[in-house]
Amino acid sequence: MNTARTLATAARVLRQLTHDPRTIALMLLVPVVLITLLRFVFDGSPAVFDATGASLLGIFPLVTMFLVTSIATLRERTSGTLERLFTMPIGKGDLIAGYALAFAALAAVQAALATATALWLLDLTVTGSPWLLLLVALLDALLGTALGLFVSAFAASEFQAVQFMPAVIFPQLLLCGLFTPRDRMHPALEAVSDVLPMSYAVDGMNEVLRHTDATADFLRDVLIVAGCALLGLALGAATLRRRTP
Repeated sequence: MNTARTLATAARVLRQLTHDPRTIALMLLVPVVLITLLRFVFDGSPAVFDATGASLLGIFPLVTMFLVTSIATLRERTSGTLERLFTMPIGKGDLIAGYALAFAALAAVQAALATATALWLLDLTVTGSPWLLLLVALLDALLGTALGLFVSAFAASEFQAVQFMPAVIFPQLLLCGLFTPRDRMHPALEAVSDVLPMSYAVDGMNEVLRHTDATADFLRDVLIVAGCALLGLALGAATLRRRTP
């Protein structure tokens, strides 16, 4: 990998995104709108909002970044941009790292907006530090970015990229512990949930909700989420193709 090439790729992706305000709005505003909607859904039950809001604060950025990243990367391939880039002295690692860096910058803004809105405008009550909540939200957004980069290699069209949402995201959403504690699930489903990264994203948020300081379980959860994000980026680099057949 070359630092200059990685930074140049990230700068190019960010310049392209500035010409697509709808994509930026999707990434930055949708999580804020959804968490606000959730607050008013539970307007008469603030305790319920506190119990679910923290978990969804991690899920919303993951889902939106997965969708946007997978489609944006696929568009680069189908338009021939990646094929032209590969004629230059640039490697797959440089490209994936550049994409990840560009979307990570947007993910940081997205996570900060959603967290600030939930805590200071919607009165989400958490026991732990807001900075820990922001850390988990950022890692979740990065995980969504990594998963989006990885699955984009297996889609031949934007429609197929969207179809990966129910295949990759929805099972994790059902098994992450949002609807029922994972230890109360059928043993087979609990075993599956133990290997899904979204489960640890939700667990990390719940740790901040209940504990003042960073616990050992919290550190385990954030390390697993970060490790899954790095694994997704590595798999994305290994499966990156020049063009879509």
